[in-house]
Amino acid sequence: MNSTTAETTVKRSPHVLRRLYNWTVRWAERPGGAWALFGIAVIESSVFPVPPDVLLIALAVGAPRRALWFATICSIGSVLGGVIGYAIGWGAWHAVRGFFIPYIFSQAAFDKVAELYQGNAFLAILTAAFTPIPYKVFTIAAGVFGVSLWTLVLASVLGRSARFFAVGGLIYIFGPSIKVFIEKYFDWLAWALLGLLIAGFVAIKYLK
Repeated sequence: MNSTTAETTVKRSPHVLRRLYNWTVRWAERPGGAWALFGIAVIESSVFPVPPDVLLIALAVGAPRRALWFATICSIGSVLGGVIGYAIGWGAWHAVRGFFIPYIFSQAAFDKVAELYQGNAFLAILTAAFTPIPYKVFTIAAGVFGVSLWTLVLASVLGRSARFFAVGGLIYIFGPSIKVFIEKYFDWLAWALLGLLIAGFVAIKYLK
């Protein structure tokens, strides 16, 4: 995701996310909702620009007692997607590089991740897995630069599970009250989510 794409995303009304939120909440009690969450979590780890947290929150607030189950699905899907991203980087990078750069992430972001991998690859992946820093850059770059697959998997399991279970756990504990809060302040939260997503891409440039 380059700066132009990020700016375009910001200019879109958060009401787009409101419609997505309303649509996904209706899936909360349907079997297809869990599959949709799993699928988005998988593809977000390599190509999809929208983090699965959006769907995770929407599903969980629609059925708070199932929030931890949704967090489990999201975590498994995301780690699996990370392995797929690793495979892309390891076995097909020369063929797909022109698609990923600059349409999915920038050359500068990719080069910065390469620099981080010369230090502590485990910590770099763990940080990206837990924070808004774009995880997909790290999964693909791990394959390109020969980071151990087990390093990727372990860091991803820890980071992604911590992130998604934090979200699911809060909704599970607070249930309907957090649903009311999200619905009341959704527009502000939508802007905050977009801001965090963009900040994640910017942060790659400054990580040491």
